[in-house]
Amino acid sequence: MPKAIERVALQAQALALRTALALPSPVRRAIAGPPIRIDGGELALDAQLLLKLQHLSGHRNLSAPTVELARAAMLQSTHLLPKAPVSGVSVGERRVPGATGELAARLYRPLQLTEPGELLVFYHGGGFVIGDLESHDDMCRFLAKHAGIRVLSVEYRLAPESRFPAAFDDALAAYRYAVDNAAALGSSPEAIAVGGDSAGGNLAAVVAYHAARSGLPKPSLQLLLYPAVDATKRRRSRELFGEGFLLTDRDMDWFMDHYAPDVGERGDDRLSVLLAEDLTGLSPAYVVTAGFDPLRDEGRAYAERLAEDGVPVIERCFDDLIHGFASLRRAGGRFGEAMFEIAGTLRAALALRVDQQR
Repeated sequence: MPKAIERVALQAQALALRTALALPSPVRRAIAGPPIRIDGGELALDAQLLLKLQHLSGHRNLSAPTVELARAAMLQSTHLLPKAPVSGVSVGERRVPGATGELAARLYRPLQLTEPGELLVFYHGGGFVIGDLESHDDMCRFLAKHAGIRVLSVEYRLAPESRFPAAFDDALAAYRYAVDNAAALGSSPEAIAVGGDSAGGNLAAVVAYHAARSGLPKPSLQLLLYPAVDATKRRRSRELFGEGFLLTDRDMDWFMDHYAPDVGERGDDRLSVLLAEDLTGLSPAYVVTAGFDPLRDEGRAYAERLAEDGVPVIERCFDDLIHGFASLRRAGGRFGEAMFEIAGTLRAALALRVDQQR
């Protein structure tokens, strides 16, 4: 399809989506269909409508026949949501050292934040195969502004060009860089948190684990948004929500086959941190899951393991939402509400850490 026609089609899809999201609730319900109830939860109308429109547009999977097509589709999806820019945030392009070379990064700072403070090293989601700084730009801006912190978003190497453990190696190198250059980033070594969504949540969790075991300063907090933490086991939520709720069973296999094609490596604690023998002494964690997410049960299991091993944990399941909801903030409604709660909890957790140190 010529690029001009592609642009017109994309603009038409974006207009249809924005129009549908702005309709009165009864009309949106009529389009979305009867409420979906599974495992004691009811899917939010906003999420159900978005999924219905996605189905009608023909975009049903995060995976694709080729990696290039999947990456292009994710980039396109960022232009479909309503424009709701986050103002009051300064953004600076950076280059930070990875395990084998420089990585692109962005440093976000609320304009009113001029004194040194908390820094969140953020790793984007995308199954270790798709996603980049641009796909998670809105999320990082939002967290920076509404949590009142600096955010350093890091673009680690992707599979299949760079397979396991390349993403982990880059993530740990970026965290080490932040610790070593904390003052230049507007922070201090003891005030650096790690966070991410999905695959990025995995990287944040494994960085926190290996930092604690390698003698690096521990992160001040782990922000884990619907993290993937065990690549070896199919849990009940994957059976319940593996089709029709954005992230599919097929997608999960596709991502993992690209990132860690050697099944024997998937139990490695640089990937499946839930299987680590001892989680004692790790950084406090804020673990967020979604009720209609194939990853729900492993996120919950990780929060339980952390608590059992004495790690302070805030666990929050948004029972009516789907995987990836943090990237859907601009759709408004329930997605926006959830992100405001996450940012508020993150702000409070980091403020509590500061108070305890005084």
